[in-house]
Amino acid sequence: MALEFSKELKATQTNIPGLVVFDLPVHGDNRGWFKENWQRAKMTGIGLPDFGPVQNNISFNTMRGVTRGIHAEPWDKYISIATGEVFGAWVDLRPGESFGQVFTTRLDPSKAIFVPRGVGNSFQTLVDGTAYTYLVNAHWSMEQKKTYTFVNLSDPELNIQWPIPLEETERSEADLNHPFLKDVVPMAPKRTLVLGSHGQLGRAVRAYAESHELSGFEYADADTFDISDPAAYNSYDWDLYGTIINAAAFTAVDKAETPEGRRAAWKVNVQGTGLLAQVAREHKITLVHISSDYVFDGVEQPHTEEESFAPLSVYGQTKAAADQLVTTVPSHYILRSSWIVGDGKNFVTRMAGLAKEARESGSVTAQAPTDQVGRLTFAEDLARAIFHLLDARSPYGTYNMTGEGDTVSWHDIAADIFVQMGAESSLIEKNSVAEYARATGGAMRPRNCTLDLTKIEATGFTPRNWREQLAQYVQNLQEN
Repeated sequence: MALEFSKELKATQTNIPGLVVFDLPVHGDNRGWFKENWQRAKMTGIGLPDFGPVQNNISFNTMRGVTRGIHAEPWDKYISIATGEVFGAWVDLRPGESFGQVFTTRLDPSKAIFVPRGVGNSFQTLVDGTAYTYLVNAHWSMEQKKTYTFVNLSDPELNIQWPIPLEETERSEADLNHPFLKDVVPMAPKRTLVLGSHGQLGRAVRAYAESHELSGFEYADADTFDISDPAAYNSYDWDLYGTIINAAAFTAVDKAETPEGRRAAWKVNVQGTGLLAQVAREHKITLVHISSDYVFDGVEQPHTEEESFAPLSVYGQTKAAADQLVTTVPSHYILRSSWIVGDGKNFVTRMAGLAKEARESGSVTAQAPTDQVGRLTFAEDLARAIFHLLDARSPYGTYNMTGEGDTVSWHDIAADIFVQMGAESSLIEKNSVAEYARATGGAMRPRNCTLDLTKIEATGFTPRNWREQLAQYVQNLQEN
């Protein structure tokens, strides 16, 4: 077979985002020819995503004129020709501005094409005995099949100029009856699984997704999915998921200092995170994980993302270990936060309750440290930061994320709450983190919890002022 081919590997972008054509060097002599059909290192270096193929398929077509498609499947495909030649047509069936875009070209053994998930694929054989091969990065399943999207080969809106008229070709009954583009439902994006959905951050993530009418979200809490149980992972078809937001954690800082709590903290925060990281690596899932200022000893001020770990408590140790596990996932975001306040029990709700009691009785037992300083992080703002990083496709890595504003102590925050609630702030007793740890047998806490926000702000995200959010939060507590 005479082939025209490039002497070097080349990649050409098309009008469909992510659809890339490759020229493959083919070396021939009197015996036949040889080519490197797929070479991961070389191809990822010039434009092929590192898509992680798990299966190789071959479609052998006995005669000229066999026409198949147009099928959009829920995985990426790398298509090449072993022998013969095809005319290929691709249609973007993903939601967005490029929906309905068409690209056509001819493929023989000297060319290949990468087809991203959601782009409809079709071909027409131009010679007898054509072998059409493709690598895919997910296994077929009945659940996957439910997400397929199709469009009709003869749709006049697509205006595909088939070399062989369709009425003269061999087509399947199913392909004859696919809908026209105007009736096609775009392929939904991969699913997002939110873990720890009943916690303060989990509730905020759900509220954000619902208020923005985002589809494909699933939610799980400790009762429905124990992240530390390896068997729990078997009930999921992970190839259907593109993102995991891990808001699940053991957060009882003082309880973690007990023998029982220590085991529980390591089981959830480390073993559970390790299992999530393994799934994310194997299935090319983006893992979003929440870290803590407690991975530090509180000496540096403010803490940057590059600072070395030096946890003072068991809880801090487990969070530091979890961070290291998450960094083994190529596509990961770690959001390091502190002093989270959301829908549920927290320091602010506790102080608001004590302020109400003080206002009504004139006395109350309330304590807060003066030597532990930082900023509040409101869960809805942290959720907003998560979606910003995902939507903007910001560089993967670790980002500090708290409210913006001045650095104050827990005692200062308690005093503000009392004043806003109409209670006397002088009723709040001052203590220190060391005194609290000695009196309760609890964890030693870092004194300085302030996180440097430069990195996340450089992505275009602006955290909200924590004082303004605190005022609104307390007002809502009073009204409700």
